[in-house]
Amino acid sequence: MKMTKLSVNINKIATLRNARGGDYPNVIQFAIDAERYGAEGITVHPRPDERHIKYDDTRALKEVVSTEFNIEGNPIPKFIDLVLEVKPHQVTLVPDAENAITSNAGWDTIKNKSFLSEVINEFKANGIRTSIFVDPVLNQIEGAKLTGTNRIELYTESYASLYKTNRVNAISSFTASAKLANELDLGINAGHDLSLENIAFFKANVPGLKEVSIGHALITESIYMGAEHVIKQYLEKLR
Repeated sequence: MKMTKLSVNINKIATLRNARGGDYPNVIQFAIDAERYGAEGITVHPRPDERHIKYDDTRALKEVVSTEFNIEGNPIPKFIDLVLEVKPHQVTLVPDAENAITSNAGWDTIKNKSFLSEVINEFKANGIRTSIFVDPVLNQIEGAKLTGTNRIELYTESYASLYKTNRVNAISSFTASAKLANELDLGINAGHDLSLENIAFFKANVPGLKEVSIGHALITESIYMGAEHVIKQYLEKLR
């Protein structure tokens, strides 16, 4: 079974820093340390109000991230300009409202086909791999293919919320979506509420899973167990 890459979302480190002002904990140093512990990518999700990761953080991270740099966000003009300036390895398009606490839905890739295609073409023309945040719904996977995106990122909140009560039902739509994505030659990423508890079962039942982006659970688990230990546990479960 192929290894799935772990990209560590460091938004929560920035949230903690911003709660007191100043520069502690330092998000740049945490990214460097996460890579040193074995993380194969760093993810940030700058929002317009910069309530956690700031746009300047994103620019600074570009200079130090030595693995894969992934920038997530709603492709409003300010975000598009940032991505084109920084030129990360990957951009993940997420349809979150400006006042959303966290991402809470995937794109309607059919309704937004024209808009998404235009944005994706611009990013791809600049050598940036693209991914679209989608729900595990087959016609939305088909719609994603028509936009020209390189990958999809499966929104995994429904899986995480049902995992403890019925993990077989929880995973079924994700397995079906992954099989279709593989047939359509779409790369598969995943993220949202994945944790040490549920990640191994997800990985085992989502064929072709290339990458997971994990932030909230990983940072919370690290408070109890230490970041290096937690990152190594994720890497072991993704093998």
